[in-house]
Amino acid sequence: MSDWWKKAVIYHIYPRSFMDANGDGIGDLKGIRKRLDYLKWLGADAIWISPVYPSPMADFGYDVTDHCDIDPIFGSIADMDALIAHAHERRLKVILDFVPNHTSNEHPWFLESKSSRDNPKRDWYYWKDPAPGGGPPNNWLSRFDGKSAWKWDEQTGQYYLHTFLEEQPDLNWRNPEVKSAMTDILRFWFRRGVDGFRVDVSYRVMKHRDFADNPVNPDWKPGMDPSFRVTERNTKNTADIHLFNRWIRETADEFEDKVTIGEMNLTLPELAKHYGTAEKPEFHLPFNFRLIFSPWQAKNVGALVSEFEATVPAHGWPNWVLSNHDQPRFATRAGKDQARNGYLFLLTVRGTPTIYYGDELGMESVPIPADKVQDPWELLSPGLGLGRDPVRTPMRWDSGPNAGFSPAGTEPWLPVGADAAQLNVAESQKKPDSMLCMVKTLIDLRRTHKVLIDGACTVLSAEDDILQYTRGETAKAGAMLIVLNFSNEPKTITLPEAFQHGAEILLTTRMDDSPALANTPQLSLRPNEGLLIRKTD
Repeated sequence: MSDWWKKAVIYHIYPRSFMDANGDGIGDLKGIRKRLDYLKWLGADAIWISPVYPSPMADFGYDVTDHCDIDPIFGSIADMDALIAHAHERRLKVILDFVPNHTSNEHPWFLESKSSRDNPKRDWYYWKDPAPGGGPPNNWLSRFDGKSAWKWDEQTGQYYLHTFLEEQPDLNWRNPEVKSAMTDILRFWFRRGVDGFRVDVSYRVMKHRDFADNPVNPDWKPGMDPSFRVTERNTKNTADIHLFNRWIRETADEFEDKVTIGEMNLTLPELAKHYGTAEKPEFHLPFNFRLIFSPWQAKNVGALVSEFEATVPAHGWPNWVLSNHDQPRFATRAGKDQARNGYLFLLTVRGTPTIYYGDELGMESVPIPADKVQDPWELLSPGLGLGRDPVRTPMRWDSGPNAGFSPAGTEPWLPVGADAAQLNVAESQKKPDSMLCMVKTLIDLRRTHKVLIDGACTVLSAEDDILQYTRGETAKAGAMLIVLNFSNEPKTITLPEAFQHGAEILLTTRMDDSPALANTPQLSLRPNEGLLIRKTD
């Protein structure tokens, strides 16, 4: 096994928004294929593509009707085969989304299950009688609107479970036939050349065996996400979720060099359990979302690095991500001035980094006018700021119409953003000091300096808005020191002794001619500046 995913830089593509090749305003597989050379130029090693399976698009592809085909919006299965082949020609791995928790309510399996109580597929989903006093079987809530997660079916006189939209009924993985059918889907795509899967909401698949109520959340207040009225003790990260993890890993291990990535929003100690054990491994990469849900502050980031390094098991491998298709973009959350520091961190800390498309440019979340809102979460819970449209806007390729995403005369499915004419790939490639060129340079440095991939990672200090950490053994030449100034003020620090003599600055986030290190223990940092420093002797 090559463990290629330990060295890889993964690039996350939201397909509706990456490149529109056929002029309908929606991105597609041919569009992704058209832009593979850009991804190769940037230095990506793998692309992860959000769902492109046939779907009524109630939740933009996360409501699947056929896991072994491609929705016509995105192209055809022949287009996917061509994309895989062209990616592999460029030595790019392809990771797809796997949606195991639910299907569409238009999926043939659910239509059979719903047809009668004695249908052979009835137990493929969760069907329950009303509670003794009437109403839903328990107090579980939908994540999308905070109402009951149970939908009444008049025809058969029972409720079915939907953790998300009512159009997304939950699958019952305790039924061996479901397990067999779903793992066969993984095999189908592995045989077509797919290199791995990111497993959607993996930690929600196994529910409490007895369907016990969730505890009431004492911290919930009106105006908060209504689904947080209860604490999801019995609907996520249940004790036997590790059975599911093993089923996924065992299926992947039937093939060579495949990676499994589990989506889970958990504390780092809980996350570490999803690696399994050396004898019974689970996910290669349980997704670490801590930086997405934590303040971008030196003390906090340093503590997270130390905690993750302490909790990842010996057979495991860390991973980090700053943005995704569900949460505000990093440049919006941390501020434009800190966006570069975020990517210096992401590409130098130990572990596999995932770049969300457009973040390499410094794209921010785009305000969406009320009449342009598409996201069902926002439409079902207006005014709470839960909508994901602002982080899913089209990729900016150039300064032309629609930022090069769609041809002139076509209206993209979401607005491209007011600053697209200035902030796009073509313009950024012309500017050696752009954030895009900085990200490319950092990826190149990762490949040149092996210590940035497999060297030990040690936090030295995280005080006074300055984070310092090292990669490798600081007594040896080639060790790296990373210094990040999280403040809007200039700072002067004392360099660690190992870097006070015989060291060089490899990169400043300003991407200018930073002065050579003086033969002094003092180091000056400009506001919001990050430095990558190499020990030379």
